Amino acid sequence: MRRTRRILGATLVIGGALPLGLLLVWSFSRRWYFPALLPQEFSLHAWTALLAPAGPVWPALKGSAWVGGMTALLATLIALPAARQLARERPLPRAVVGGLILAPLVLPTFAGVMGVQVALIRLGVADTPAGVIAAHLIPATPYATVLLTGTFEGYNARFEEVARTLGARRREVVTRVTLPLLLPGVLVAALLAFLVSWSEYLLTLIVGGGQVATLPALLFASAQGGDYALTAALSVVYVTPALLIFSLVAWKLRGWPA
Repeated sequence: MRRTRRILGATLVIGGALPLGLLLVWSFSRRWYFPALLPQEFSLHAWTALLAPAGPVWPALKGSAWVGGMTALLATLIALPAARQLARERPLPRAVVGGLILAPLVLPTFAGVMGVQVALIRLGVADTPAGVIAAHLIPATPYATVLLTGTFEGYNARFEEVARTLGARRREVVTRVTLPLLLPGVLVAALLAFLVSWSEYLLTLIVGGGQVATLPALLFASAQGGDYALTAALSVVYVTPALLIFSLVAWKLRGWPA
C-alpha cells in the first residue's frame, strides 16, 4: 500500500513538474526549432520584458489576486448556509435543489454569459472588477457548495447543542465550535473557488470588457502575439501562485483531524 502511494505521488509530481520545467526552459530560449531537444540559443529577453516595472504583468497579477480572493471569500460565505441546509434535506428535495445549484456547471458557459453581461450592464457594474467578481461567483459557488455539503454530512451538530447547554452564546458557538470543526472543508472550498476564478478567461473577457486586467486575459493576448518565450514566462507566472497556495493549504491540512 505504501509503495503504491509512493508511486502515485511520484507520478503526480512528475506529471506536474515536467510541463512546468518545459515552460521554464522555453521561457529562457531565443531560438528553439524542431528536432532540437534544447534551445539553440538562450536569452533573458522574455523575463526582462515581463518583469519590467512598467510591464503589464503586475496590474494583471494584482487584478487576478483581488478578483480570485474576493470570489473565494464570497462564494464560501454564500455556500456555507446552502450546504448546511442541503446536508439536512431528504434525498429527493436535496437532489432537486442540488441539481439547480449545479446547473451553471452543466450548461455551456457561453450560453449564459451574454445574459449575465446584460444584467450586469443594467446594474452598472459591467467593465468593473465588481462585475467580474459577480460573474465568477456563478461557476465558483456551486463547486464550493458541493464540497461544503460533504463537509456538513460528516459534521455533528450536537457539539453546538452541548456548547449552548454549557452557556455559550451564539457567536461563541460559531467561532469556537462550528468554524474550527469545519475549517478544513472551508479552506478546501475557498481554495477551489479561488482556482476557478483564477483560471476564468471567458467571463472576464466579456464582462470585464477588456478593462479588468487578469493573468488569463494577458496570457491569451500574449499567445496570439507569437512570442513563445514570453508566453512561456507568463505561463510560469500564471501557474506558480496557484501551486504555492495549493501547497500551503495542503500542508496546513496535513494531519488535520477529520
